[in-house]
Amino acid sequence: MLKGLTFLPALAVTALMALPALAQEPDADTVVARVNGQDITLGHVIIARTSLPQQYQQLPDEVLYDAIVEQLIQQSALQQAFGTEVPHRVELTLENERRSLLAGEQIETIMSAAASDEDINAAYDAKYGASYAAKEYNASHILVETEDEAKAIRAELEGGADFADLAKEKSTGPSGPNGGELGWFGAGMMVPEFEEAVKTMAAGDISQPVQTQFGWHIVKLNETRDMTPPTLDEVHDEIAGELRQQAVVDGVDALVAEAEVERPEVDGLEPAMIKDLDLLRN
Repeated sequence: MLKGLTFLPALAVTALMALPALAQEPDADTVVARVNGQDITLGHVIIARTSLPQQYQQLPDEVLYDAIVEQLIQQSALQQAFGTEVPHRVELTLENERRSLLAGEQIETIMSAAASDEDINAAYDAKYGASYAAKEYNASHILVETEDEAKAIRAELEGGADFADLAKEKSTGPSGPNGGELGWFGAGMMVPEFEEAVKTMAAGDISQPVQTQFGWHIVKLNETRDMTPPTLDEVHDEIAGELRQQAVVDGVDALVAEAEVERPEVDGLEPAMIKDLDLLRN
């Protein structure tokens, strides 16, 4: 089965009826070729171009136009030669494609109605307004493999050992040679367990052993500082994207909740059947 648009070698000389000269500006319905009475329009050519791999789309327009029209002519001839009986797998593919394309159109409709300037301004004020209290942290850590190792290091630090010297000597993390310094970071930049430990500390504190997916950490909080909120211009597109995405999620959820959805029990249906292409054969 042919899928999408491919550049095939010439298969045969195709009889193409001569088309009358156009007296009006071309549009999507303008016929650019005809094969045994089947119209190929400028709209068909435009859609075909959008489905091309990116490297083909970079070709000169005149090259692409001629190649796409010729390919559509070949496909029309092949389609007509196949006959009128549509294989079941093709029917299912067309149904899925139609469903997907129209669903995409509805998503575009939902997104176009979201993220007005008023919505964006309100979202910015809610996130970065007077209540904005985000902080950044400057911390160092010593990373080891076991809790016992971490406890032993904590005991050395309580006895007066220098944190940076121990980090250089014993930390298995990439920051070890730099005395364990991690520099400044904000929310979401560290794994959750590490971030939560830092949030509970004051500048100068050294933590108890903290376990993460990387091992066991002894953390020293060096400094904290309040973050300056970004300007509206800096985050305008980000907020707009978030609002549109949330509008899509809410819209889809609402439509599915309102729909009458049935999931009938099917005897003998196994998930592995999704790989059985034999079921699609007529």
